[in-house]
Amino acid sequence: MASSLITALTVTTPRTTTAPTPVTDGEQHDLLTALTKVPDPRDPRGIRYPLSAVLAVAVCAAMAGASSFAAITDWLHDLDEHAQVRLGFSNALPRQHDDVAVVDPSRSGTAGNHPRRLAAHSSPSAGSAAAPVSPGDRGRRQNLAGRPPERRRQVHLLSALDTATGIVIAQVTVDTKSNEITSFTPLLDAVEIALGTLAGVLFIADALHTQTGHAEEITARRAHLLVQVKGNQPTLFEQLKRLPWAQIPVGDRTRDRSHGRRETRTVKAVTVATPGGTSFPHALQAVRITRTRIVAGRTSRETAYLTVSLPAGHATTRDLQTWIRRHWHIENKLHHVRGVTFREDLHQARTGNGPAVIATLRNTAIGWHRTTGATNIARATRQASRRSHDLINALTSSYPTTQ
Repeated sequence: MASSLITALTVTTPRTTTAPTPVTDGEQHDLLTALTKVPDPRDPRGIRYPLSAVLAVAVCAAMAGASSFAAITDWLHDLDEHAQVRLGFSNALPRQHDDVAVVDPSRSGTAGNHPRRLAAHSSPSAGSAAAPVSPGDRGRRQNLAGRPPERRRQVHLLSALDTATGIVIAQVTVDTKSNEITSFTPLLDAVEIALGTLAGVLFIADALHTQTGHAEEITARRAHLLVQVKGNQPTLFEQLKRLPWAQIPVGDRTRDRSHGRRETRTVKAVTVATPGGTSFPHALQAVRITRTRIVAGRTSRETAYLTVSLPAGHATTRDLQTWIRRHWHIENKLHHVRGVTFREDLHQARTGNGPAVIATLRNTAIGWHRTTGATNIARATRQASRRSHDLINALTSSYPTTQ
């Protein structure tokens, strides 16, 4: 079973003409420097190597395709002495076969560190002062977990993925006594810290998150919500279904052919920000998307209803079509890569912060490769595994911290 199960949520922003903040010399540093800012939870007595060195090795090994804590330790021991020193191991190394010392919280502190702190400093944009996000240019997306986690079994994580770049920008662990609905606000907090503000950001979520509280919370932060409506909101679902869709013209239509399948996606949208429009707070438009598929001569049709808190002037049917389709990036750009390339389904971490830490390392590796233009993460990790010195150069090279 997967060490982290994630369901999907997405984010986008309204169009803006704000220019990115220019990067100055003082706003550049290397990832290794950023990792030194992660608080060290270890007892100062007996520390043999700095926490930043442990984290640097973990990040590099993950970028080289290491899919477990044991593989991370092996990667370190396979380096030559010069490379080990560059990463901060000048006096001693974690023991190679001693219960994976790299992640033992009593020795190295990696698993003992709070995953959110680690994510904040190990992402490709670690330490950045987020610039305003250009709508249409940066569709961001968030993902949510299924069932509540069980001790020593699956650990469920709630993550936020930028669908334009394929980079996870925030991640929280779902409370063992709750589910991802109650983790929604902590995730918003984490995204807000990462971006600096949520103003203008559009979150796109599964039907599970068609929650009045979510809509109120997002609106209070000057953000927006595009959410699918299903049977868990029967009154709202009926309201949307009964709208006069036959009289509403088609706003956007796309046709695709792939793997022997033909698919037509038709989007209609109508303003509902009127008294008695819908029972969902802050909804300004109702959306209907119809998907018609033809596979091996058989035709199937699926209809989905959504609401969005953006007016038609800021969310055209073409925009809506694009944003809704980006919702699948969580499967293609994150779940598939973590499950196949990093063999997440076979990973055995089940306790403490270990599962969240290793998921953060995978997210960092995927995000880092995507920032270098890689589209095939499996190939990128294979190349990195053969070029350890190039990988360390990348880790220690300065990079801009504004986006």
